[in-house]
Amino acid sequence: MNKPYEQSLKVSSLAGSGLRNRLNSLCAYEIGVIPLPIFLGIAFIVFLSAHLGLLPKNMIGGLAVIMTMGVFFGQVGQRLPILKEFGGGAILCLMLPSVLVFFGFFGAPTIDATKMLMKDANFLYFVIASLVVGSILGMSRFTLVQGMIRMFVPLLAGTFAALAAGLLVGELFGYTFHHTFFYIIVPILGGGIGEGILPLSLAYSAILGGSPDQYVAQLVPAAVVGNIIAIICSGVLARIALKRPSLNGEGTLIRAKDENDKFQVKEEDKGPVDFRLMGAGVLLICAFFVLGGLLEKVVGIPGPVMMILAAVAFKYIRVLPERLEKGAHTFYKLVSSAFIWPVMIGLGMLYVPLDSVVKVFSVGYVVVCLAVVVSMTAAGFLVGNLMKMYPIEAAIVTCCHSGLGGTGDVAILSAANRMQLMPFAQISTRIGGAATVIIATILLKVFS
Repeated sequence: MNKPYEQSLKVSSLAGSGLRNRLNSLCAYEIGVIPLPIFLGIAFIVFLSAHLGLLPKNMIGGLAVIMTMGVFFGQVGQRLPILKEFGGGAILCLMLPSVLVFFGFFGAPTIDATKMLMKDANFLYFVIASLVVGSILGMSRFTLVQGMIRMFVPLLAGTFAALAAGLLVGELFGYTFHHTFFYIIVPILGGGIGEGILPLSLAYSAILGGSPDQYVAQLVPAAVVGNIIAIICSGVLARIALKRPSLNGEGTLIRAKDENDKFQVKEEDKGPVDFRLMGAGVLLICAFFVLGGLLEKVVGIPGPVMMILAAVAFKYIRVLPERLEKGAHTFYKLVSSAFIWPVMIGLGMLYVPLDSVVKVFSVGYVVVCLAVVVSMTAAGFLVGNLMKMYPIEAAIVTCCHSGLGGTGDVAILSAANRMQLMPFAQISTRIGGAATVIIATILLKVFS
């Protein structure tokens, strides 16, 4: 065998080996946790069924649509270079479907199946209840009680500063106090989309009339802009910390280390999930939602808000066995890890009409959002220092009050490289957000 021929065989062998490696790598690539070839097969089945008008107009068809798109767009948003720093998965899943609907990309079968799931079957309400009740029952009681006491002053000061600055700047740009408060400030401080915007939209529609979708379209832009500004503030604070070591706790909030250590989250039990307890947790979540509706008839406050109050009260006075609370929290983790992006898809398709979102954006709108977040962060910095906290950390935790829920907290803390502040950030976001939703609902009912 001559040498040129042998060399050509080696080259062919190497080329074939390289091609096989690339194919194997491509086949091993995962969309979410699904291997790419299998995901493409699933997506093709859903697309073909929708294109031929054979997509089931029920919960299964709706779930097939939002799950397929949610897994894909969520992963894309989390990997795009700039967008991933701003909670890109949630933002892309919310806004891109709205754009696609605006340009007529989806056919009637796709829209109908999604509407059946999100509206007719009230899957949206189920997800809201799971997020709110499961997250509250899953919090450490010590963190809930003592953490709120510790964070109360800087959080309250930051909230009042945000209100004052937001209302003042809104007045300068021609917004009424009513509009600035209920449609810009409140959604920024509401605790995110799942725990804040959605309950607010239900409450607003119950009090003012109309459907929740029209309020979601008006509330979401402020929450998204506020979250982006909060991430930028967090990054700026991290840079200041490097130049001013005396202000920097390097991830420790309270100057007394032994007290700070009490708030660290304990390692969760790594044992197998008890699916019976998870099922009991689902029943518990449904019971709280129904209880909220019953209490609404008694006190006149919308059911979703009463559901939040009831969950906090039950957690505080220890009415429920710990294992049932764990069951509800386990289901919350399932919903928060598997259904947030798909639900964002459904919201974008049905609840966020692009023309309505574009109408609320202006230079003045962004400046008002900027004033709200920056003033709140500055107040946390100043008051935290007076409360024997590290000012940088206190400001970052206070800033989390304007985050998009848990996703926003992760993005804000990641920007400052201070993920150890998560227990305090959760207090700021969850409890501060729940309080904002409740107070805003009561005020809207009084002044409407």
